[in-house]
Amino acid sequence: MSPHPNPVPVFLYHSVSDDPPSWIAPFTVTPRVFTEQLDRIIDSGRTVIPLERLVGALRGGPPLPPWCAVLTFDDGFADFYWTVAPQLTERGLPATLYLTTGAVHAPGGPPGGSLLPPAPMLNWRQVSTLDAYGIGIGGHSRTHAQLDTLPRRRLCAEIAGCKRRIEDVLGHPVSAFSYPHGYSSPTVRRAVGAAGWTSATAALRAFSSPADDPLRIARLTVTADTPADLFRQWTEGHGAPVAPFREPLHTTAWRLYRRSRATLSGRADRPLPPQRPC
Repeated sequence: MSPHPNPVPVFLYHSVSDDPPSWIAPFTVTPRVFTEQLDRIIDSGRTVIPLERLVGALRGGPPLPPWCAVLTFDDGFADFYWTVAPQLTERGLPATLYLTTGAVHAPGGPPGGSLLPPAPMLNWRQVSTLDAYGIGIGGHSRTHAQLDTLPRRRLCAEIAGCKRRIEDVLGHPVSAFSYPHGYSSPTVRRAVGAAGWTSATAALRAFSSPADDPLRIARLTVTADTPADLFRQWTEGHGAPVAPFREPLHTTAWRLYRRSRATLSGRADRPLPPQRPC
């Protein structure tokens, strides 16, 4: 069992589809498996709470219920609208959807531009509808860049530009951010907070907890090959470490390696369209 008395599984999904593009297939679950997993969470007795309730508790608000879980979805795949949202609505489950804004498009139009390979993505009308029906909408950067490898100007454009775009469309503030690839650093986390995001989720393959960092919330990534028995363990509160914990040395070394490669290739300085200062 997990050593923490109240480990919180924050589940990270991407696409839910029977026929995903090959590049996202390893991080895709089928609709059948997704249904089974939702039922497993419910059967475990866990209360699925909105992300905001977890964030509130991490920031000193009301304590969490003793046996809860959170559902999150990254990138903004179109199958969220057609497949995921109906399943959530049927069960009355809250969830947060993090958008790569450059991958979302106007109805019938092309996406604004991102580093994600081609895939069916949401349009802004669908995003507005999901927002109206109570799905939490958050940001996942503008282009899905590795934020911890970027110079300050581009980092600012990715983080603050994403927030402005979503708020311009929805007409209200958004506060939840998700790090592309799960990559962050102290510099990135400070930039996220300075841009006005009050929470940010990582991908640490760990449980969150009432002591977690609200700008580095741990999540459990659900993939195409996540064994049913491991998912069951997660719903029962074991099978993974519990945050917070120090960043492993190999994670820091991997960041330095990626940053060096990005600098040498010039990708880190690839310009984005002009943005207002953040």
